[in-house]
Amino acid sequence: MLFGAHCSGGIKKALGNGIAMGAETVQLFVQSPRTWRFPAHDEADLEAFRTQREEADLPVFVHALYLVNLAAPDDSIYSKSIETMRATVDAACAIEADGVVFHVGSHLGAGLEVGLERAVPAIEQVLEHCNERTWLLVENSAGAGGTIGRSLDELVLIVDGVGRHERLGVCLDSCHLFVSGVDVTDPVVFDGLLTDLDDRIGLDRLRALHANDAKAPLGSNRDRHDNIGDGLIGEGLGVFLAHPRLQGLPAVLEVPGKDGKGPNAEEIRKLRELHDRAATS
Repeated sequence: MLFGAHCSGGIKKALGNGIAMGAETVQLFVQSPRTWRFPAHDEADLEAFRTQREEADLPVFVHALYLVNLAAPDDSIYSKSIETMRATVDAACAIEADGVVFHVGSHLGAGLEVGLERAVPAIEQVLEHCNERTWLLVENSAGAGGTIGRSLDELVLIVDGVGRHERLGVCLDSCHLFVSGVDVTDPVVFDGLLTDLDDRIGLDRLRALHANDAKAPLGSNRDRHDNIGDGLIGEGLGVFLAHPRLQGLPAVLEVPGKDGKGPNAEEIRKLRELHDRAATS
């Protein structure tokens, strides 16, 4: 397993920040996470990123804007979401990222069927901008409100809805699994989930992991990440990390960090040590 983190700094600095903390994989934003405005990236910055990434030889993922809602009933939000996702994938392709991780969004009470009727054609439009290297990776959600992707069943509906497109993959988040009711600390439960995922979607589509502890209880549907070992998953996260079917995959930290400034070298060290303990127990 490759251990890394979501790093601040955007295209100019995120990769260097990740390398400095000992990350073996890096996730980043290619725009400010707080605004719809998408920047015009300088070609020199894109080239510098590609060069640094080639030298470091590590997997890179872009996380899409959290404002995106591809199931939005509101036409303005829906259009901005599609436009932003297309721009995000274009930027990810330009830096030769391995994937763009995204949340489908919420139907906001309109119902799952209505939400999928919005989301599926939107995802199809975004997939047109992907290439053989840069995939679109749908992330499982924590399940709050009308969010889509809270269960394997809903992930299957998305994958099947776009005709099992060859460039649509999956990113599994340990915290989101836990708070949506999947006990990742139970080897039988988690192995069953991966078996179902393999049967219904295919483990070849599982391209990335988010390794996070959880501040909220099992099945609470509350998306609150905690530092490694400090949350309610605790040592049990080793079941997720050490599962034989997940070895070789990149595992990205999205934790608050001790100082609230995000993942750091200490959190990566804790993640690696937790994996090693579980793998040898």
